[in-house]
Amino acid sequence: MTGLDDVVVRQVERADLLDVLRIERASFSQPWPYAAFESFVDEPAFLVAARGNEILGYVVADVMPNHGNDIGHIKDLAVHPDARGEGLGRRLLQQALSAMLLAGAAVVKLEVRVSNEPALSLYREVGFEPARRIPRYYADGEDAFIMVQDLSDWIR
Repeated sequence: MTGLDDVVVRQVERADLLDVLRIERASFSQPWPYAAFESFVDEPAFLVAARGNEILGYVVADVMPNHGNDIGHIKDLAVHPDARGEGLGRRLLQQALSAMLLAGAAVVKLEVRVSNEPALSLYREVGFEPARRIPRYYADGEDAFIMVQDLSDWIR
């Protein structure tokens, strides 16, 4: 954890998007296109982890109105392969949860590949619980877990 002292988690800026896209492509077999990231730039929970001018990771999340119980949605989270294992994913996730709570979310959900043990472990440690399994959710046919967290339980 010694290398995190000089890392700042902040709101994404349009100038960060190419770096975000590079990390996305290095992290996922079915990466998002640039336009998908561009469409979320103004979301309060689209955050990047930066050391100086270097983007090390990001989280994309938004909040949707839902009859007074707004729902946050973690859409994408990745850390550059060279920066993994330092706790950046956890820090990004926790700060995104805080941002969604401030934006009015009562509950947060996410989808994760059933085979993605590192992500499943992180999400469980931060308080997410599997709600259901969706068969063939991903284009390659892999199932996904829908995981949910009640933010009233998360407030520290």
